[in-house]
Amino acid sequence: MTYSFPDGLYTDVRIEHVFSTNITYTFHELEECREKRYSAAFLRVYDGSRWYYGSTSDIGNIQSEIDALSRLAKPNNDLYESELYKRFSAHKDEVLVYTGSEISNVPLDEKIALLQQTMPYLENNEYIKLWNVRYIDEYKLKEFYSSKGAALKFDVQRCGFSCGFQMADGDKRFREGFQKGSDRFSELSNYEEEFKDKVRECQEYMKNSQPVEQGKYTVLLAPLVTGIFAHECFGHKSEADFMVGDEETRKEWALGKPLGNEELTIIDTGTLRNMGYTPYDDEGNKATVTCLIRNGVLAGRLHNSVSADYLGESVTGNGRSISYEYEPIVRMTNTYIEKGSKTVEELISEIDNGILIKNILHGSGMSTFTLAPTLAYYIKDGKIDAPVRISVVSGNVFETLSDIDGISDTISYTAFVTGGCGKMEQYPLAVGCGGPYIRVRNMNVQ
Repeated sequence: MTYSFPDGLYTDVRIEHVFSTNITYTFHELEECREKRYSAAFLRVYDGSRWYYGSTSDIGNIQSEIDALSRLAKPNNDLYESELYKRFSAHKDEVLVYTGSEISNVPLDEKIALLQQTMPYLENNEYIKLWNVRYIDEYKLKEFYSSKGAALKFDVQRCGFSCGFQMADGDKRFREGFQKGSDRFSELSNYEEEFKDKVRECQEYMKNSQPVEQGKYTVLLAPLVTGIFAHECFGHKSEADFMVGDEETRKEWALGKPLGNEELTIIDTGTLRNMGYTPYDDEGNKATVTCLIRNGVLAGRLHNSVSADYLGESVTGNGRSISYEYEPIVRMTNTYIEKGSKTVEELISEIDNGILIKNILHGSGMSTFTLAPTLAYYIKDGKIDAPVRISVVSGNVFETLSDIDGISDTISYTAFVTGGCGKMEQYPLAVGCGGPYIRVRNMNVQ
């Protein structure tokens, strides 16, 4: 694609060709069944002092949109010598990994059938009183062009289904769910045994769990919880736009700060083929492997071009937006904690009185954090014991990182299908997370 870009300005164009599917059932009632296709574009012009944004669903009219935005700006030839301009992308590349396996090639009937196969496991359980199932997918072919000469074409894709259910037994209530996600439809099958095991576990948990005895515990976080902790409680704070104009935050998160366990390494990367996969970001910058913590020391931050310029650091490929209607801001891709050296059995056997958290409803936090567990179990004398109900686990992020005293030698990644990451008005953004089992001392449990 060739556009005429005005002199004395930086200009880029991001074009998105999108296909998506949404199917939802509550009980057996079909509430939504929709396929959608569209092409649209986001445009930016920068004159050295101000950004000008625009978006259009008429991609045949992009040149007119460029011309209109340019008339608002003030040409500035000194812009070319600025450090920010030097950080703008000039990559030329084509990365099409889903050619031939685009989710748009899967018939709608097959997607509906995948959902309907989950229904007997829900409707035939006497304790499940309410349930819904949902299938979603999205394929995006992106093009990116800039006045610096960037010319990119790449694709991203995700698909999956989720089942949410509420159980009841007398006055006992429990809510949980099951989901499976991938970047290829063929990988969504063969879930039946895992799903049935999950429903059985939830049933026993609802019947037998008791309220926790409030206090401080050694807590073992399962990989799914580890991943959410890495994302919500540490990853967001690593997004460097939070530090622009905030000297106190920059001091608190100074690179080189020791954080405890020398095995602890946290990484963010768009190169991993999970929900956050993106070989280039929405500014045309190449995906990197960014080490946020390396061997227990604060080592890096996530950047788009503007935050990298402000802090005098390199771009990391984390300028992302949820769609053509929004400008790219600093966002995570796939964030995970690296594996350690202990087996899961060793981690458990070394706990006299603790708690295993297998799943959580949500997590949040910046300098301090909270986790709301759904499935949790006591650990007594080195063995998993009775199920326990917990309202919240909380703590200070830095203190918690320092209290990690064991990391398992296995790792798994979570592909969240529904929802996604939210920041400012941009929600949901597809991201991935993961990690090993991690053991943390002195966590506040209520």
